[in-house]
Amino acid sequence: MRELFQTILYEPIFNLFVGLYNIIPDVGIVILIITLAIRIVLYPMTKKSIAAQKSMTDLQPKLEELKIKYKGDQQTLAQETMKLYKENKVNPLGSCLPILVQLPVFIAIYWVLQEGLGSEQNFDTLYSFVKNPGEIKTISLGFIDLGQKNIILAAAAGLAQYWQSKMMQSKKPPKEAGEGAKDESTMSMVNKQMLYFMPGLTFFIGMSFPGGLALYWFLSTLLTALQQKYMLSDKEKNTETKEEKKIVEKTIEGEVEEIKDKPTETEKKAEETKENNNT
Repeated sequence: MRELFQTILYEPIFNLFVGLYNIIPDVGIVILIITLAIRIVLYPMTKKSIAAQKSMTDLQPKLEELKIKYKGDQQTLAQETMKLYKENKVNPLGSCLPILVQLPVFIAIYWVLQEGLGSEQNFDTLYSFVKNPGEIKTISLGFIDLGQKNIILAAAAGLAQYWQSKMMQSKKPPKEAGEGAKDESTMSMVNKQMLYFMPGLTFFIGMSFPGGLALYWFLSTLLTALQQKYMLSDKEKNTETKEEKKIVEKTIEGEVEEIKDKPTETEKKAEETKENNNT
């Protein structure tokens, strides 16, 4: 299993890292390019994960309503919950699976940067067509040592994590959610705690890693947050457009009905003639 991991993930990323360093001898810029490349490759998975997370967040008020309605009846609650997921086309595991797939990539990046920025740099796994640089200098932009711990980069990674988590929280429950939306569920409380816990954990872990890994974590989280912001903004625009279309359609239908209800000039004249004849 370890050999498979090394062959499929570690060696290609490490060789890409060293190959880019041979062209651009600034380790910070190399990390930026690799981060962009990885985010592009993982874009479809990240997109699915963000969509699933947002769908689950939007359903929280309705899930809370079901918990209150079927309190004490776990079997019915489970059935109604699955029915709600099915009606809204939501997979409760949809946000977890893409993250689990991305985890090996992060581990591979960790080992690549440990090898590339560590005190004992090892180039034994280089491909034959990748030149051995002899040494990778950890100084970036002339003054940032990415081989050492960096509190600023660790803090930046924590802030990016906070921003990403904050975007996923609902500002307020929808009106149609009912009274159940007013009560905080266990999941809601956990989400609020995680909003502050995860950025704090990111900061402390970043402090224990070389600055290069903290930089990768910051850039990766920032790019994911930007993708998330774009997707959520696009979704809101689509929702607003659909609502506007519904309003326009209802308005047109109302005007048509109003026109139908109004008698035509011919009908008015016929009615007047009928009244005169009766008189």
